[in-house]
Amino acid sequence: MSQLKRTLRLGLITATVLAVSACGGTTRGSEENTNPAGNQATGQADPDAPLTEGLDVAFLPKQVNNPYFTVADGGGKSAVEEFKGNYKEVGPSEAGASSQVSYINTLSQQQTDVIVTSANDPNAICGALNSARQAGAKVVTFDSDTKPECRDVFVNQVTGEGIAENQVELIAEQIGGEGEIAILSATPNATNQNAWIELMREQLKKPEYSKIEIVAVAYGNDEDQKSFQETQGLLRSYPDLKGIVSPTTVGVAAAARYLSGSEYKGKVALTGLGTPNQMREFVKDGTVEAFALWNPADLGYLAAYAGAALASGQITGAQGEKLEAGKLGEYTIGEDGVIVLGPPAVFDQANIDQFDF
Repeated sequence: MSQLKRTLRLGLITATVLAVSACGGTTRGSEENTNPAGNQATGQADPDAPLTEGLDVAFLPKQVNNPYFTVADGGGKSAVEEFKGNYKEVGPSEAGASSQVSYINTLSQQQTDVIVTSANDPNAICGALNSARQAGAKVVTFDSDTKPECRDVFVNQVTGEGIAENQVELIAEQIGGEGEIAILSATPNATNQNAWIELMREQLKKPEYSKIEIVAVAYGNDEDQKSFQETQGLLRSYPDLKGIVSPTTVGVAAAARYLSGSEYKGKVALTGLGTPNQMREFVKDGTVEAFALWNPADLGYLAAYAGAALASGQITGAQGEKLEAGKLGEYTIGEDGVIVLGPPAVFDQANIDQFDF
C-alpha cells in the first residue's frame, strides 16, 4: 500500500471517530486560493456571540435528487436542527449553468438568512447571489465554488491538489503505471471538476506517470443515463483504454454499472469519487478496485454551521478567524474565505462495509 493511501485511510479513521463521538476536532488549514477580494466583510467578528436561533437556512444543490447532494444536504439539515434553525432544500432537477438563478431570486425575496449552494457555474449565479447578499442573506458555497466575490465563504471538500494526487495515484496503481486513460466529468462548466482535471494533468507530468496518457475528457452532465452512454462511447472510441477516472458521484456509479455488465469488466479499471453505498456492489463484484471520497454529510454539516456563524456575527469570512462547527470541532478560515473539510478517504473491499453513506 502506498504512503498516500495509508495517510488517506488514517485521515478517514480520524474523521469518522470525531463524527461518531461528537468530540471537538483539530484546527484545519487553508486552501490554495489567493485572491483576497471575495469576502467583502463589514463590521467586526464577535467569536463569543451566540448562534442566533430561528435562522432560515436554505440548501441549493447543483440538482435535487442527486444521491451525493441528498447525503450532503442531509448533513446540513442535521446541523440546522442542532442550532434550532429552519431548514429547507430547493433546486433544479437538471444541473444547467443558470438553472439555480430563479431559486436564488426566490430565496432572496423570502428574506432567507443563509443560502448554502454548490455552483453549477462559477459565473452564472453571481448576480443573483450578490443581490441576495445585498438583501441581507449570508452566502456559503460548498462542494463547487463561484467567483470569490459572489459569496461570503467557501467550504471546500479538500484541496484541489489533494484530489488530483489521490485520483492519479489510484488509477496508476490499477493500470500498472502505464496506458491510456479517460476522464468522465460532470458538466463542462463545473468549477471543481475543471480544477481537478487540470491538476490531474499536472500530476501526470511527474516522471513516475510518464507512461500514462489522458486521451479524452467526456461530460455526463451529472445525469445517470448520459454518464452511462458516455462511458460506452469512450470504450468504443478508444479500444486501448486502460482506465477511467470519474471524479463525480453520478458519473462513477453510472460508469461502474456499464462496466459491470460489459466485456470490459476486469479489463478496464475505474476509479473516481463515489459514496460507499453507491459503489459497494461494484467493489464486491470486482468491477472497481478502489475509489475515494470525503464524507458528504460532514461537508453539508460544516457548511450549515459556517452559514449560521456568519449570520450570527461570529465570523465575517476573514482569513484566520475560527469557526466552531458542532461535532466536527474547530476550523480556521483560510485565504479568500475558504474552509477545508479534510483529506479524501480511499474505499476498497477491505473497508467499504464499515461505512453507510
